[in-house]
Amino acid sequence: MNKSNSKTGVRLDPATRRQQILDAAIAYFAEAGFGVQTRELTRRIGVSQPLLYRYFPSKQELIQAVFDAVFMRRWDPSWEKLLHDRSIDLRERLLQFYVLYAKATYRPEWIRIYMYAGLADMGFNRNYLTVVRKKLLLGMCEEFRAAFVPSRVLKEAPTISGREVELVWNLHGSMFYWAVRQHIFGSKLSGTAFEDRTADAVDLFLAGAQVQYPIIVAQEAKAAQSKSA
Repeated sequence: MNKSNSKTGVRLDPATRRQQILDAAIAYFAEAGFGVQTRELTRRIGVSQPLLYRYFPSKQELIQAVFDAVFMRRWDPSWEKLLHDRSIDLRERLLQFYVLYAKATYRPEWIRIYMYAGLADMGFNRNYLTVVRKKLLLGMCEEFRAAFVPSRVLKEAPTISGREVELVWNLHGSMFYWAVRQHIFGSKLSGTAFEDRTADAVDLFLAGAQVQYPIIVAQEAKAAQSKSA
């Protein structure tokens, strides 16, 4: 990566150069993981180590920038609003959400960096899962309660339980695993369109949740009452 644009000869401004280095690092980390040395990294992305350190003073700062770019900057607050928009049918909300979420996240570099970070125990995955739980899964639980649980049970129910969240992980995890099969295992998928796979997963989940969700909430409410008695 030269100090100027190789095609035009125009000197790059610092923001553009920083973004070019970051984009190259994202591509390389997605391919090779986070165990590479900075010497190898700079050779691969085509910059000198002094230039790399000018924009990212340490490898850890570069990795943090990669995490922010790949994960957090792609987060769209409108996903949360969509999930809570009760003017739209619950099934349709879920379908729309997963199509939007998949376009932003279930991409090769996102999936591969996510898996490499988990294997390296870097903590980024745990941070991201905390955001997913807080901003998406708990919101889904609220909507499933509203859709499936009788109001008399909700009055007695405690706050959303871990068991409810685990139930919702069954849906969210199944969507994630589709991307893992494609981008990690290189599996040849069935040829079914993503929208159709999403509809099947959502319909299957909702069919079970309609029966199981009120049972779980009622059991949790009963357990809470027993503890307080």
